[in-house]
Amino acid sequence: MDYVKILKYGKIINLTFYIEHDKPFEIGEKMNGIYEKAYMNGYNWEAFLNYYLEKNSPEVLEGIEMDPEAGILTAYYDNILGNEEKAEKLKNIIIDLIENEEKLYKVLKDEGSKINWD
Repeated sequence: MDYVKILKYGKIINLTFYIEHDKPFEIGEKMNGIYEKAYMNGYNWEAFLNYYLEKNSPEVLEGIEMDPEAGILTAYYDNILGNEEKAEKLKNIIIDLIENEEKLYKVLKDEGSKINWD
């Protein structure tokens, strides 16, 4: 999917989620319609993913550093053994959530108030 990419730069593994790409952007607008605080800029995608991963794949959060912006969310891992798999798993989770957007909406409806929104 062209809205999420993994690149390696020397000692860094960089995953970039392009939230202003058509499909994630449209889904973000629907999420905001479902839950008012879910204005899906990079900061709120970070908040959502931190909450979702903590519950569903906490190992992906180990060693991660996120850098949210208005139109993208970048996640960094050190390029060491095991982190490439974490980045790949995070990429697959993001793709799964975007391609099966009902999962996102269900989390918002059931647990939106538990997320630390920006």
